[in-house]
Amino acid sequence: MTNGRNGFLLLGGISSVGAGAVHFMAAGMHTEHATLARLMVVLAAIQCATGLAVLLSERKIVVTSMLAANAFAAGMWAFTRFADVPWIAGLTAEAPQVADTVCAGLGALAAVAAVIGLVRPTATLPPMRSGIAAAAVGVLALAAMLNGVGHVHSHGDTDDHAHAAGDDHAHADAANWPRPWDPTKPIDLSGVSGVTAEQQARATNLVRSTLDGLPAFADVNSVAALGFRSIGDSATGYEHYINMSYIRDNNFLDPAHPESLVYRVDGPNRTLVSAMYIANGKKIDDPTLVDFGGSLMQWHVHENLCWKMGDNGPVVAGVLDDQGNCPPNSVNPGSGNPMVHVWIAPHECGPFAALEGHGAGQASADGRRTDTCTHDHGSGHK
Repeated sequence: MTNGRNGFLLLGGISSVGAGAVHFMAAGMHTEHATLARLMVVLAAIQCATGLAVLLSERKIVVTSMLAANAFAAGMWAFTRFADVPWIAGLTAEAPQVADTVCAGLGALAAVAAVIGLVRPTATLPPMRSGIAAAAVGVLALAAMLNGVGHVHSHGDTDDHAHAAGDDHAHADAANWPRPWDPTKPIDLSGVSGVTAEQQARATNLVRSTLDGLPAFADVNSVAALGFRSIGDSATGYEHYINMSYIRDNNFLDPAHPESLVYRVDGPNRTLVSAMYIANGKKIDDPTLVDFGGSLMQWHVHENLCWKMGDNGPVVAGVLDDQGNCPPNSVNPGSGNPMVHVWIAPHECGPFAALEGHGAGQASADGRRTDTCTHDHGSGHK
């Protein structure tokens, strides 16, 4: 460069600042995992601080600090593409996405530039090339941040979604929710009246993490070893497997510890389609549940199920009849813990849809369900 500064360190410093900026954005999308969000903020601050420091000074300790911060960030990203970090809630294995991949790439670029700066302190880049590279880094970081928040803060196209969802739920107070869900397309929970940006971000992250983590339980023949057992409801077309140890633990909306798994029944075959998260010991109107995703998510309880003892524990025997009676040799224990579905398979009623029909569960004494597509829940529709 014309001033004699190491051009690689200029590029590395800007890359570190860019990676830190994307990390700051990502932290806001993980607020349901407070410890993880705080750690991301700290890492983002270190990346920004060391990047700015390298732009002002080429001292070895400054460059080494930038190298360490960004090598750690990029390495952690690579590790969590394949494995969980069990001692940090929410830091689970997930498929690469645009924002986190760009963030990791910028961190890796900053680390490589730091190594070059340490090994070849007099190395330079032509001013034009270093300037273009630095500008490209800035544009890339901005694009990654816009991509990361695009499906959280965007409120456009609501009319199109309303038509796609159908007239059954095109009500003014519902603001076109629920609407059809296709997990192969970008997650878009935008444009729902009364839902805050924080609620939308939490709900979006829950769907994303469930899509990434739940397939680990796809093989129904392997889940028994983890403590799951069927409740014997395969005749409905869907079979629930519950895990009592997961119900009793302190994990909340954790795809690595789903309290219940839902499989679609096709003869002897079972296809995993949904998690059913259960909030142990909470009431359905608990603010922790109600405020998590706002009206996007509908928690429900089952007040009309009848249970009997099976070979491996309690199983569903049926539902209360019109006179409030259970089938012989079964009992109705009343409403249990609140629960909510998150689908990893397409569903016309959205990612948080409940199974409809007489046994679908009750959200409250009155009010419109936002996890179903119709108002007739006694039709047996699935």
